[in-house]
Amino acid sequence: MENLFDLKGKVALITGASSGLGVQFAKALARNGADVAIVARREERLKTVKEDVEKLGVRCYMHKCDVTKVDEIKQTVADVENYFGKIDILVNNAGVGLFDNAEKQSDEIWTTMMHTNLDAPYYFSREVGKGMIKRGYGKIIMIGSIHSTVGMMELPLSAYTTTKGGIEMMTKQLAIEWAKYGITVNAIGPAYFPSEMTSSVIGDDNFLKVIQMRCPMGRPGRDGELDGALLYFASDASSYTTGQLLSVDGGWTAI
Repeated sequence: MENLFDLKGKVALITGASSGLGVQFAKALARNGADVAIVARREERLKTVKEDVEKLGVRCYMHKCDVTKVDEIKQTVADVENYFGKIDILVNNAGVGLFDNAEKQSDEIWTTMMHTNLDAPYYFSREVGKGMIKRGYGKIIMIGSIHSTVGMMELPLSAYTTTKGGIEMMTKQLAIEWAKYGITVNAIGPAYFPSEMTSSVIGDDNFLKVIQMRCPMGRPGRDGELDGALLYFASDASSYTTGQLLSVDGGWTAI
């Protein structure tokens, strides 16, 4: 029987791949046969990830990139395409989680959030999309959030929710525009998972009580629980699925 999730012969580019979910995504794609390009600012961490990914029997190419700089994004995409010859799968994972009360929030927090969480996914999608359009095939996966669709009383997330809400609509519009080229564009909407970005809140006992109250499953996500959604959107299993946000949230957004 054909394995719909087989990614052999495919090339995946993952941003924010030096830690947390980005590392998990790179390994999940590699375990299913994809060659992987890992992108982030921290080269030393990328080297470790590269070694781990290559142990899975695929090729791995690392590239330093500040995703807030458009010129670096353009160069990164060009270099990855030159190395592998193509990019079949793009995972827009890089993101930050700065926050403050809206009335006190600094201009720096707002602009950093917009550049990293919203601008970078667009520019990576635009640059990678050009090659996908020429080849007539592509899988673009955005990393949204439960806060793509719902807000939060317990944390002042105006900048974060704005970027993640924007990701959902970017996903929909790119999916509409690029469907005719054989490109699907979808988003994963995680609840709170262990990562470098969420460590300060998940490690707080009071916030764990919030999760227990708001999430029907009563717990944060666990390592590996996003892999199924990722592989679905990255593979031909989702050949007729585009423009969708799949919440992986223990039922959080069902309430």
